[in-house]
Amino acid sequence: MRVSPEQLRAFLLDSGLASEAQIKKAESESKKTGQKLGDVLVSQGAIKPEELAKLQAYILGIPFVNLEKEMIPKDILHIIPEQIAKKNNIVVFKKTGGNLEVAMLDPDDLQTIDFIKKKSNLRILPRLTNSSSIKNVLKQYQKTLKAEFGDIIEKEPAFVPLAEEEEVAPEDLEKAAKDLPVVRIVDTLLKHAILEKASDIHIEPMEKEIVVRYRIDGILHDVMTLPKQVSAGVVARIKILSNLKIDEHRLPQDGRFKIEDEEHKISFRVSILPVYDGEKIVMRLLPEDSKGFTLEGLGFWTKQLEIIHRNIKKPNGLILVTGPTGCGKTTTLYTIMDILNTPGVNISTVEDPIEYRMPRINQTQVNPKIGLSFANGLRSLLRQDPDILMVGEIRDNETASLAINAALTGHLVLSTLHTNSAAGALPRLIDMQVEPFLIASTANCIIAQRLVRTLFPETREKYNLTEAEIKSLSEQFDLEAILNVLKEEKAVGPKATFETIDFYRAKGSEECPDGYRGRIGIHEVLEVTAPVKEMIIKNASPGQIEKQAKEEGMTSMLEDGFIKAVKGVTSIEEVLRVTKE
Repeated sequence: MRVSPEQLRAFLLDSGLASEAQIKKAESESKKTGQKLGDVLVSQGAIKPEELAKLQAYILGIPFVNLEKEMIPKDILHIIPEQIAKKNNIVVFKKTGGNLEVAMLDPDDLQTIDFIKKKSNLRILPRLTNSSSIKNVLKQYQKTLKAEFGDIIEKEPAFVPLAEEEEVAPEDLEKAAKDLPVVRIVDTLLKHAILEKASDIHIEPMEKEIVVRYRIDGILHDVMTLPKQVSAGVVARIKILSNLKIDEHRLPQDGRFKIEDEEHKISFRVSILPVYDGEKIVMRLLPEDSKGFTLEGLGFWTKQLEIIHRNIKKPNGLILVTGPTGCGKTTTLYTIMDILNTPGVNISTVEDPIEYRMPRINQTQVNPKIGLSFANGLRSLLRQDPDILMVGEIRDNETASLAINAALTGHLVLSTLHTNSAAGALPRLIDMQVEPFLIASTANCIIAQRLVRTLFPETREKYNLTEAEIKSLSEQFDLEAILNVLKEEKAVGPKATFETIDFYRAKGSEECPDGYRGRIGIHEVLEVTAPVKEMIIKNASPGQIEKQAKEEGMTSMLEDGFIKAVKGVTSIEEVLRVTKE
């Protein structure tokens, strides 16, 4: 049941999936490394993994199955033990009478098929699948958080109660942190946060219990309540992981640690803050192995992309990304830096904290304790012969002044500001005592953004707005202007009205309980054109500048949100949730 390289070559050429040159290059690499021809072609990007799996299935006469979105009943899934399934990349997905259908990546793995046949006493029907399908099914072996904690508490009923943190000796705290149940509690919380794709973990002490919450797609969810007596042990365990002082309970502490396994490489940024009932812990999850984002993937579209690409190609000037905390400003800046990161330029950053490590970029961490502030760091970076500078955030007059001067003296400067709109960044800089004529001569473009949750495509529901809903919206927004933008962007037909436009709403399911999965940005991109520069010099208000930008074709965040709502990417409720001020 093996596909020979000769068979694969013939079928690839016959189907037109790969060219003669691509196959020859892959064959040469295959001889050097000993890798299979198909694997080399996939790694070189000549064919997609799914195309290879389908072709192999066709050659062998074995059906191909896609299980990327399938939920397997637990009684069927557990016919193959989790360890065997993981080790051999083989899973059960269907049982019909005396037949058992199994999906696998390697059709040559007869030993495992024979083992499953003996164990289940059923006829095995092998099927080929792809890696994404196997990953989806393997995830389903995971127990729920509550079930796993039930196991811990059942097996370890005698949690050792500790006194209030202030009274506990450091050696007792260290002992509690190494206690098996405490280690298992912390490991389980971290593992489930990774599986749930949480961005933050909150561990909050109350008077009689500890509440654990995960932030998933921007919304906090209660996931677990723990007994109060494990509080000191859990805090001590996380302090040890983060290399913090375990006997310091009165002052805030910040640290980091990393988790690496075959599937994940995640850095945890830890903040510990004393509160009335103990110490509150917030951990930010930063995936280090995540593939680079693209501006399109972040939610920017044609007109916005043109403005950004035009302005980041300029050799100097200031590009600002604005919005509240947690709206993805840093991710947008990193994506822009990824585009600019070529061998011909020197990119340096000063950040607090460094969220993602990037190759070939010189990243400096702010450290106020030793006097390394944004301003001091930026001053030093200017002596490092940079072409492009990224300043994590403009927080004060000194940093603003240095960033503007760097932009004036031949550097491209990328940074963030906390303002509600793109036009609102201009008076914010003036508040920081930057002269309007300096802003006008350095600012290239300003991006404002928010993050909205995206609808789960399989269960979203189509609907039309009622008269009452349209009336309610018209009291808050200029619906006629929004409709004109939707028509201009060809999101709706030329004769569409709000009564006839199809919108989408979230509908929960077992696979996706709240009907949303993932997030995407809604943006406004303000290009600082000659008329806008004149207005800045004349100290025009944000409203006047925004009006001018809209006349020049800028789409507001709200309008961008409505475009994505019409396309079924998100819902009106989500757009209103993040844009209401």
